[in-house]
Amino acid sequence: MSLERHWLGRVSYARGLELQDSAVRRRLAGEGGDAIYLLEHEPVYTIGRTRDRSSLRGGEADLPHPVFETNRGGQATYHGPGQLVGYPIVDLSGYVKDLHAYLRALEESLVAACAEVGVEAGRREGLTGVWCGGRKLASIGVGVRQWVTMHGFAINVAPDLSGFDAITPCGISGVEMTSLGREAGREIDLRAFADVAADCLEAALGRMVGG
Repeated sequence: MSLERHWLGRVSYARGLELQDSAVRRRLAGEGGDAIYLLEHEPVYTIGRTRDRSSLRGGEADLPHPVFETNRGGQATYHGPGQLVGYPIVDLSGYVKDLHAYLRALEESLVAACAEVGVEAGRREGLTGVWCGGRKLASIGVGVRQWVTMHGFAINVAPDLSGFDAITPCGISGVEMTSLGREAGREIDLRAFADVAADCLEAALGRMVGG
């Protein structure tokens, strides 16, 4: 199965959410197939709808970038230029109706994409995301409407990692954030890596069919 790919360049978080909402409505109406939106965001902190906002630390007023409460799961994270964001709009009815299996497929796809550019990455037991040793490379948070997915992954290609310093990323105390460029010891082209990530996600989803 293939994903229709949309490269959006740099967009605000609010605009990205609008595009996802529209795409989910079309998918639910049977208009078109599965797709992935690939982009970078303007600097922003996002947090899921939770009463526990401790991952924002001192509070929104002290943060260097705006905060956007959104309809994904999870604690606070940072998005900004140099980070590849992927929003798959996928009807899991065509694969396996298992959200945990889908999360593992997202992780698997990013691990494979990292390997394609010479970076050894993996999972950590009990923690969603992708890691290089004890350093966190990618965050994952999803939402589902009638088995159609939205939100997705954010992998640090070459962002300013200081954006994470003002929060507790994903609510994990003491976590060290890293990037593909840092781990590879060379510059990684974000636009080219976006295609690699989409290829790997297609392959991972293909393995979910009938699984």
